[in-house]
Amino acid sequence: MCSTVIRNWCAGISVALTTLAMGSAADAGCGPAADACTVAEGEYHIVLPKDGATAGVPAVVFLHGYGGSGKAALRNAAMVNGLTKRGYAVIAPTALPRRPGGPRSWAFLPDFGGRDESLFLEAVLQDAEINFNIDRQSVVLSGFSAGGFMVSYLACAHPEQFAAYAPVSGSFWRPQPDGCAGPVRLLHTHGWADDVVPLEGRYLGNRQYQQGDIFAGLDLWRDTNGCTTHAPSRSWKQGDHLRRRWECGPEADIELILVPTGHRVPNDWASWVVNWFENSPLSQ
Repeated sequence: MCSTVIRNWCAGISVALTTLAMGSAADAGCGPAADACTVAEGEYHIVLPKDGATAGVPAVVFLHGYGGSGKAALRNAAMVNGLTKRGYAVIAPTALPRRPGGPRSWAFLPDFGGRDESLFLEAVLQDAEINFNIDRQSVVLSGFSAGGFMVSYLACAHPEQFAAYAPVSGSFWRPQPDGCAGPVRLLHTHGWADDVVPLEGRYLGNRQYQQGDIFAGLDLWRDTNGCTTHAPSRSWKQGDHLRRRWECGPEADIELILVPTGHRVPNDWASWVVNWFENSPLSQ
């Protein structure tokens, strides 16, 4: 059973997208290095691999942090170039302001905005599939900080919506969900020295809100994925970062990457997420 934090998410996608007054990438004239693509209740930017694909193009949907935008997220050259060189499109949606004139952020808590982010992202996926040949079966949902929080809540409520989930520096807030809808493939990356979203969490807004404990969130994911033990299947060091992996089924694996940095997306993150998603030997 889900806690009140995500109760509204647990009903699934119950409103047909055909009832929404949608724009499309085609009539918006959007695309790489162009204006934003518009869909129902929002917009997104996209960068495609330089080498076109006749078959569907895999993609990473990346949700920006608090106060950011999709366009700004694509300024992370290490991430964008790292993904497009591996043949992945990068799709960067933009959040809505939590209040008129306020900073943009994602509605992962009930009082953080009125947009149904799952429906919004579904509209983004449909638009990108039609107009940019995106392969819906090969899309990873990722995000940084507030975007990472949003990824975690969507993975918990709608595990089937994306092929895999890869939050960076963001998990659940307290009280975290009592349970999630189903198993997922999840890669969590976090800075050991992060003091914006500490591993143990922190209070915000005069103690009105509390970021959750990253390890408590992993505990929930292990239970959701049906792991028979909380001990990792494998722990190892790779370069300057530490990794732990729980293999609880073909579509239910969890990996944690701890990096010796603060609150940011690591420069090598693009290769890590692609290797993990593709189960490449390079990730072993």
